[in-house]
Amino acid sequence: MTPDRLQRINNMLDMRQPELTVCMEGVHKTHNLAAVVRSCDAVGVSDVHVVWKNEEMEVRGGSAAGSQNWIKVHNYNKTADAIAELKRQNMQVLVTNLSNTAVDFRDIDYTKPTAIILGQEKFGASEVALELADQDIIIPMVGMVQSLNVSVACSVTLYEAQRQRQLAGLYETARIDQARRQQVLFEGGHPIFAEACLRKGLPFPHIDEDGQIVASEQWWQKMQMDKSAWQHLDD
Repeated sequence: MTPDRLQRINNMLDMRQPELTVCMEGVHKTHNLAAVVRSCDAVGVSDVHVVWKNEEMEVRGGSAAGSQNWIKVHNYNKTADAIAELKRQNMQVLVTNLSNTAVDFRDIDYTKPTAIILGQEKFGASEVALELADQDIIIPMVGMVQSLNVSVACSVTLYEAQRQRQLAGLYETARIDQARRQQVLFEGGHPIFAEACLRKGLPFPHIDEDGQIVASEQWWQKMQMDKSAWQHLDD
């Protein structure tokens, strides 16, 4: 990994906001997920949660999402499971929804740990999401249409969250943990070795302050060998 790439990755990680996330519900168009992931990366979101329309879509869409090296995508088959995980992380769960109880999205305090649920474009948020979320939010509109494209709605809301979090100084101190930093440095800085580790079932090595791999001689030997030849190394 070159010094320039190491600095760029570390600068990106220093801006990550692990307490801010998005949950897409009922995804059936992978290009919408790709657009949302791109917006999340732009404002420093590190994780995206996805409730797939069906298992077949998860396989197809999960593969597409895996091409994003910088955002971790968490997959679910049920909305309730996704929300349970978000609440386990002590996040306030918001859902975009046109209702009498919805509040202007700008009236929310995004300096708190926050998850934003984006409903399916055609049908909106599910009854489960509306029941389990802490608050409905709306993006005020004065035209003839009543909703934005899901990726546009995501971007508008996230940039308000970014504005608030910047004013609160939450981008001034690195917030991501060292384990995640190490993972991203390895996957983003040494992608060929990272792919080999996943293929061979090898643990990720440590990345030093210069961006170089620190690993045992046995790890390097296994990296260069076919997995079927490992036995004598472990004896």
